[in-house]
Amino acid sequence: MNTFSEEMRDVAISFDLLSNVQNSCVIKFGNTIVICKATIEETVPPFLRKSGMGWVTAEYGMLPGSTNERMRREAKQISQSGRTQEIQRLIGRSLRVAVDRVALGERQIIIDCDVIQADGGTRCASICGGWVALKLATNTLMKSGQIKFDPIVRHVAAVSCGIVNGEPKLDLNYEEDSSAGTDANFVMDDKSELIEIQCSAEKQPFSKKEFEIMYSLASKGIQKIIEIQKSAVNE
Repeated sequence: MNTFSEEMRDVAISFDLLSNVQNSCVIKFGNTIVICKATIEETVPPFLRKSGMGWVTAEYGMLPGSTNERMRREAKQISQSGRTQEIQRLIGRSLRVAVDRVALGERQIIIDCDVIQADGGTRCASICGGWVALKLATNTLMKSGQIKFDPIVRHVAAVSCGIVNGEPKLDLNYEEDSSAGTDANFVMDDKSELIEIQCSAEKQPFSKKEFEIMYSLASKGIQKIIEIQKSAVNE
């Protein structure tokens, strides 16, 4: 294993598409485009009532037209697909780690991630854009005086990796992901501390060395993304 690719797709975060929607952004990973919005609710799930602690959760969906073949709206189906449920739980878990839930107070922030164009890495883009929307929402709470201190305790970002044609590669597009022998998603904070890893052999087992290369690639990629997040929220 002598070669590997540190190249990432262009990552951009913008706010112009949804100028009338507060606490929202559009994030692009190459040709993958996700709209991320944060909604503040002055309620919490029943298990947190009178606890003094807040909650962060997420909803995720791929809109019709986001792929070559039309995605059916899941609202038309009896229930969400297992994939959708798994992804939105991942987003929620990842973003809760970013928040001091006592400082947030007894309220809930819901992160909506709507994929309008999919070309691989939609869950990672959703986590990265979801963090920005979450930060905007907590800024709104501080500006209004509803909370005194910023409850955001760390940056959170995610990126995909894989082994494509025997070569570890960072930030896979759909074609690369479809042909990858190993598929992985890494979620980390701004100290390169791990929040979650999803890693599986799609075609054949991978070695410890290959995993360590993917881990290193992901860490470098995530730090680049975090710099883009910081710029987006003027940190």
